[in-house]
Amino acid sequence: MKILNGTELAGFIKERHAAQIRSLRGRKIFPKLAIVQVKDDPVINTYVRLKKKYGVDIGIVVEAHQVSQAETPALIKKLNDDKSVYGIIVQLPLTDPSKTDEIVNLVAPEKDVDALGAKARFDPATPMAILWLLNGYNIELAGKQILIIGHGKLVGTPLSRILIKSKLDVSIADENTKDLADKTKVADIIVTATGSPAVLRAGIIKQGAVVVDAGVASESGKTVGDLAPDVYERDDLTITPQKGGVGPLTVCALFENVIRAASLKP
Repeated sequence: MKILNGTELAGFIKERHAAQIRSLRGRKIFPKLAIVQVKDDPVINTYVRLKKKYGVDIGIVVEAHQVSQAETPALIKKLNDDKSVYGIIVQLPLTDPSKTDEIVNLVAPEKDVDALGAKARFDPATPMAILWLLNGYNIELAGKQILIIGHGKLVGTPLSRILIKSKLDVSIADENTKDLADKTKVADIIVTATGSPAVLRAGIIKQGAVVVDAGVASESGKTVGDLAPDVYERDDLTITPQKGGVGPLTVCALFENVIRAASLKP
């Protein structure tokens, strides 16, 4: 088994980010990230906490605002107008997910560092993290059958769009796929991001496949991914670890966009 260690790669990126922030501060630019959170959820709280810590480590101020969904539009307008704020993220999911597109599109495109809005000027963080991870371990995508399980707004949809635009061989599966095994057994590279524990089992994965777990769910009070425990018993796979795979790089990718936003200041 070969492990795709995102934590290790994130360490190198964090050092680069810290150096970039020192340079920006030398130019009297002090980047700030604002997080808008509407749900009190263990998984969400963990991600917010990780972002705050990363900000401290590299020298970016991170402010978390926990409000009701009804208060969100007014808060986003205020943050859009605040010249000290360089990046704004709406931490999903919302209390009422049907309003997601409406809410995320309120964020000014030049501050939409999660790239959720229709006019965002940045690359989406989690797909960027996945591509960094695969590139960091020299995983060749051309000529491979790539399967994306899950078609959500944060991962599956933007990642599939990026890969298809690069003219790669991409298939998509979601909750409406009748026989997932038919797709997984022929896929050379599988990226799963459903948030459904154990959706991908060892017996339905192709020999020697690359498996990237970008799913996040809460089960019995613990944060888990999409892979069943028996997947980690397969010695032939190249795979993300149960902790420290895509997650650390997603945080890096988000702050990459914040730094880019600050660097574009005249």
